[in-house]
Amino acid sequence: MSENEVEVSSPPTDGVSALRFSPDGKTFAATSWDSVLRIYSVASADTVAKLPQPAPLLDCDFLGCDRVVSAASDGGLRLHEYQSGVERVLGRHASGIRCVRRCAAIGATVTGSWDRSIKLWDERVAEACIGTYAQPDKVFAMCKDVQGAPAPSVPLLVVATASRHVHILDLRKPSEPLQRRESALKCQTRAVAQMPSGFGYAMGSVEGRVAIEYFDPDAAAQEKRYAFKCHRTAVGGVDTSFPVNAICYHPTWGTFATGGCDGVVNVWDGAKKKRVCQFSRYSTSLSALDFSPDGTHLAIAASYTFECGDKQHPPDAIYLRRVVDADVRPKQRKSTS
Repeated sequence: MSENEVEVSSPPTDGVSALRFSPDGKTFAATSWDSVLRIYSVASADTVAKLPQPAPLLDCDFLGCDRVVSAASDGGLRLHEYQSGVERVLGRHASGIRCVRRCAAIGATVTGSWDRSIKLWDERVAEACIGTYAQPDKVFAMCKDVQGAPAPSVPLLVVATASRHVHILDLRKPSEPLQRRESALKCQTRAVAQMPSGFGYAMGSVEGRVAIEYFDPDAAAQEKRYAFKCHRTAVGGVDTSFPVNAICYHPTWGTFATGGCDGVVNVWDGAKKKRVCQFSRYSTSLSALDFSPDGTHLAIAASYTFECGDKQHPPDAIYLRRVVDADVRPKQRKSTS
């Protein structure tokens, strides 16, 4: 563990599925397969709230600094006002909710489910579900704009599903995708994240590769697309690929971090196609990452994701890293003078 990192107290006990910072960056939430929503203080790395739920949790997001929505494997979307202890079931999908994101630009929350749909939710009304939109297959990953970056002119949502489908939606008119694409990666999508600039997004897959994509359909923009190998390690003399489980962009510098089943965090400069930094290897797979809105911290979940089947593995841990420029700042080209 780096001297810039601390391990949080009372981590989840079974499979960390998501990490998410609050809008003010003072707390962050963690969901896990042990069916508990946990809120941690950034200042102390201690547990602020521990909220048991009726089913394993797959994702979460903040609706303000003291309200969180959790997405569960039973299809339930729940709103938690964790300081007062008030909870409310906003509604359900027919199957597990894999992703949930708060979209401030439209004043609503969006969920993506294994039931092949996304739903929009307005927690201010009794019937919170305000729209259901069919997707081509099970939703595996989903992303909106970067928290802490300038708000984009168009609130775009990227939805990645099974069978390598990718839909790009304008959340003001989600019934018809702006674009329908096929993933450039040949295997299942695990993670997707939008660039702070709003120009495109990065996708990661189980084959240990990342693709950089651009929204602009113009040929000149599409020529900038590329994919590269990452999270690959020699095991017994054999080049072995490890799934890319998590991707998140730094809100200021525009570099992005990837976390893989090799237990490594890599930070990349997508524009220059170079790696900026690699953190020391963690004890097990990395299942989730998130930068704070001001970019000063990175939350890292070291949690075995069963890529090698059921076996003994280290206990789950969550680390809070204080980010320094050397971690995330693009490297400057050396002067030739």
